[in-house]
Amino acid sequence: MYKNYIKFILIMDYNNQYGKEVIKMLLPSLEKARSRTKKEVLIKTNDYIIKENLKEIGLNKKYFIKTYGCQMNEHDSENIKAILEDMSFEYTDNMEDADLILLNTCAIRENAHNKVFGYLGRIKHLKETKPNIIVGLCGCMAQEEIVIKEILDKYDWLDIVFGTHNIHELPNILEKTILNKKLEVDVLSIEGDIVENIPVKRDSKYKAWVNIMYGCDKFCTYCIVPYTRGKQRSRLPQFIIEEVKELVKNGYKEVTLLGQNVNAYGKDLDINYNMSNLLQDVANTGIERIRFVTSHPWDFTNEMIDVIKNNVNIMPYIHLPLQSGSNNILKLMGRRYTKESYLKLFDKLKKEIPNVSITTDIIVGFPNETEQDFLETLDVVNTCKFDSAFTFIFSPREGTPAAKMKDDITLEEKNKRLYQLNELINKYALENNKKYLNKKVKVLLEGISEKNEDMLMGYTDTMKLVNVKSPKSNIGKIVEVKITDVKTWSMDGIIEK
Repeated sequence: MYKNYIKFILIMDYNNQYGKEVIKMLLPSLEKARSRTKKEVLIKTNDYIIKENLKEIGLNKKYFIKTYGCQMNEHDSENIKAILEDMSFEYTDNMEDADLILLNTCAIRENAHNKVFGYLGRIKHLKETKPNIIVGLCGCMAQEEIVIKEILDKYDWLDIVFGTHNIHELPNILEKTILNKKLEVDVLSIEGDIVENIPVKRDSKYKAWVNIMYGCDKFCTYCIVPYTRGKQRSRLPQFIIEEVKELVKNGYKEVTLLGQNVNAYGKDLDINYNMSNLLQDVANTGIERIRFVTSHPWDFTNEMIDVIKNNVNIMPYIHLPLQSGSNNILKLMGRRYTKESYLKLFDKLKKEIPNVSITTDIIVGFPNETEQDFLETLDVVNTCKFDSAFTFIFSPREGTPAAKMKDDITLEEKNKRLYQLNELINKYALENNKKYLNKKVKVLLEGISEKNEDMLMGYTDTMKLVNVKSPKSNIGKIVEVKITDVKTWSMDGIIEK
């Protein structure tokens, strides 16, 4: 089954290290994951196969899956759900009722690691009372050497571990652990191929994630993603367009095109086709709303801006990570743009795309960040007045260059900077929302509001959360809403008769 990857197989001597029998596993290697060659990316359309004897292996059994991290992980979980249901498992949102538990993990920050290992502690107690439960860990954390070492040291009661490259092999991985009754670790440290035709069970009937590419070759010095997700590889446009057309046919209102750096879509394809071409072709399908994440400022082209501006079904919402407003820190981060070039792009987006909403990511406390560097970040925030931002304290990821940099900023100082930054972000988020007061906006109503069971929630074209007094019959519709109240992170509205 793994003949193409045999050179990555490591043999772990459990007699010597853990007092267990010698078993063969596929273990992650950051060194191999770092490799970038000219190896051709294979488009595999027939690699997802479920053997007949596995199609009812989950009959009368339930599965539970908990997802951490980005939209890519959420979409991976949709694939995993569909695969398990192809094996006759039934979904449950109650972990205690499950016969199979999977944690789909994120490696981007230490906090995500800690949450996963804390949750595993809860699962261990459950497994002690229900020893036949199968417990698995997958996703980006599984691709990290340090995580697998900790699992083998402290969590060897787990049953399966698999990574980001072989989700489609889940039926075979499950079969092995059931037959052998051993921990199965199947993690591929490879540049990666593209596996098409993996089934998907979408979490929404109205909005859909659509992968347009996988992996990343930017290698920002703080980021683990190029190691956990492989090299940049774009799906062929015909597969993407066909998927969107099928969604339109099934009544979907919105798609979000996913990639670690969507603006670089097509650079690895030898067909003279890029992100602006793809956006236009997706717009031509007639889907009512199109979004895309995440954008890298370095690859945002004028052609993309023109396509967004000229197609009403491409939403005026851009997530444009800044990370730092200091050129010194941007250089240390390996971001490949300057504060000046970022601001030039920001101004162009604001000028060319009417009513555009721009959000961002910012890291504080990066190694060697001085007070002056931090003040330069605040200066950019004051200039851009972002609609919102995801803000973080620098979290070193083992194996990345930034993890080896001297970090002499105290945690107290980092927290102080984060608090100061968030005060500013919140100020401008509220200011931007106030512009909507008493105005009418179109909102895709997605479901019942968490705030009030008698209200529905949805998002404007500019990605503003709105809670609306509305009958449930409007779920799944794009309706015109008058904004009656605004808060920092949400707005309230009514549907006028």
